[in-house]
Amino acid sequence: MLRAMVTFLLENGKIETTVTRAKEVRSMAEKMITIAGGGDLHSKRQVYSYITKESVAKKVIDELGPKYKDVNGGYTRIIKTGPRRGDAAEMAIIELV
Repeated sequence: MLRAMVTFLLENGKIETTVTRAKEVRSMAEKMITIAGGGDLHSKRQVYSYITKESVAKKVIDELGPKYKDVNGGYTRIIKTGPRRGDAAEMAIIELV
């Protein structure tokens, strides 16, 4: 589920989920962007092995990696939106900055 959420975030740029899941997704998404910034063959293989869609992995390697290459982390933002109606779980929106 975590791999799918990271893939969906990197594909669309923004998802809504619970706060705890958003924190886990942030960790892995930032790791994938940092790895993609390397640009060598090993980095590409690591990104392709984690991200479930090939088109999204290509986007991360070609666009997001070089875009955030000079930035030291902080590629995502978590905004809390309040409790969910059904079970009162704390919800948040995670997006790429």
